[in-house]
This record gives sequence, C-alpha cells and structure tokens, in this order.
Amino acid sequence: MKPEPTTPSRVYIDFFQFESHRYWAFKQMLLGPIAIQKTSGLQFFKFLGTGGGNGFSLRPDFGTYAVLTLWDSPRDYQNFTANHPYWKTYQKKAAYQRTIGLVPVHSHGKWNGNNPFANHIKKTTSTLAYAPVAVLTRATLNWNRLLSFWRSVPHAARTIETAKGVLFYKGVGEWPWVQQATVSIWENFEAVNTFAYKHRGHAEIVRKTKAQKWYKEDLFSRFVVASDTQFQPTIQ
Repeated sequence: MKPEPTTPSRVYIDFFQFESHRYWAFKQMLLGPIAIQKTSGLQFFKFLGTGGGNGFSLRPDFGTYAVLTLWDSPRDYQNFTANHPYWKTYQKKAAYQRTIGLVPVHSHGKWNGNNPFANHIKKTTSTLAYAPVAVLTRATLNWNRLLSFWRSVPHAARTIETAKGVLFYKGVGEWPWVQQATVSIWENFEAVNTFAYKHRGHAEIVRKTKAQKWYKEDLFSRFVVASDTQFQPTIQ
C-alpha cells in the first residue's frame, strides 16, 4: 500500500477521452476557460490538447484532452466537480476520465510569466520517499528553434519509453507545436532522479536544450501523487 501524503491535493489534472463529441471537445480549448474562469477557489487552470501516438507527436490526438487546475482547497475542487453545470456536461460527453490529485513538492521556472505552484510547495517526509511522483514540464518554444526541437522529439520519446520506473507519460500543450508540456508518473523519487541525472539519453537532450536555446520560457514541477482514479462517466 502506498503511503498517504500528509497534505491533501490542491492540484488536479483530469484526462478525458472522447469516442464521439470530438468536435465539441476540440472547441472547449477556447470555450472552456470562459466557462470556468470565475469559479470560486480556482487559482490557475489550463485546457490542454494532447499528442498522438505515444503522446509525443506533431500530430494531435483529437480524442484526448486534459484540464489542469489549482485550487484554494480540495473542497473547492470537489464542489466544482459535483455542482458546476459545465463540468457535468464535459463529463457526460466523455467516454473515459482519469483524475490525478497532486501535491506540489518542487517547482521552478515560469508559465506565462509566473510560477503557479511556487507558493504551494509542501516538504516531503520520509514516509513519502517511495510514493508515486508526477512530473510536469512545460515550455514555450522559440520560433527559430522549432525545427531543431521537433527533430529531437522522437529521440526524447524513446528515452522516456525505456526509462526505469515510469508508469505513465503523455505529451500535452496549449498550442500545437509551440507551447508544449509533458506529464509523467513515476514509481518514486528515486526513479525520477535516476532518469533526470543518470540517464545518458536524457542528459543529451538537456544539453541540446541549453546549447541550442530551444525555450523562450520553461517550467519544471514535481508532485506527490495523492490520488489517481479512472472511470467511465457515461455510456455513449
């Protein structure tokens, strides 16, 4: 049994898959932010598309979307998911939903000029040393480095595919090809650190990132996974 985090989640990422209603789901990249922006207790949110194939692709996955949210308290998220009419509609149209509750433990860099998680960092304890860990990376690419970046994506995908201790990974983003992010889940902090600092392929990518100045802005955040649920909201 995994150890329980000492602090409840205030960050959630909801993945939705659509078998039908795909055009509706695509439109929510624009309409969703308008619908939820004034929700009580909601500090930060992003509606994200995803990459096709294994998640790292120039081709979008028009059947899978993610919604990342940061809340004043877990209760605010619970009230939102239970009562907000827009969220109920989103769930009803989806064929599958996965909700991952996260506790921020480290974050540096910027997302649209700010770090939304920096003021919510919780210290890890020895009881959490082997808890599942989520990693979120996000970057805005420099226009004159797009070709170089995307040429390296297949190698980056193979690198994480073969990494020891990775449980899940998916490429996500606000705008195709320019604003990119990845979400990955790992067995524990040790697995993350081994990949980040000892994996030769990952080290090569980090070196190229700095040498070729791929990013105009970037953010790197780690979280403890407090909850992870999967279900089918409805039968279409």
